[in-house]
Amino acid sequence: MLLPPSREKTELLEVVRISDPAGALGSERLVGDDVAIWDGEDARRAMDLVDALPDGVKHRCFTPGWGLRAHSRTELLFEVAFCFRCHGARIWADGLPVERQFQDFDAESGVALELVRLFRGCGSS
Repeated sequence: MLLPPSREKTELLEVVRISDPAGALGSERLVGDDVAIWDGEDARRAMDLVDALPDGVKHRCFTPGWGLRAHSRTELLFEVAFCFRCHGARIWADGLPVERQFQDFDAESGVALELVRLFRGCGSS
């Protein structure tokens, strides 16, 4: 997955259980409940998984259940919502070109399955 260049500054991730999946398409930001904070090695591992998500073919639904808010030590860098049903992701980041705001990934890949396993390990499934 092509993340914004600010990905390199990521030091902390908020794991978000999306409360209104249907609204994520038109939302101006990621909306949901924080279920975990990952920093250090946990944040690096999650970002490496997101980076490694292989391209896929998006289906139609885009009803994401999980998301990440990436932070540096001083600011929110970007947000990503993942729909593991339709294989689509939406990224919110200042200055991100429109063509990169929506991306497809292979939700059946081993990398994606590991990422969703980590999300589900935060409590909500």
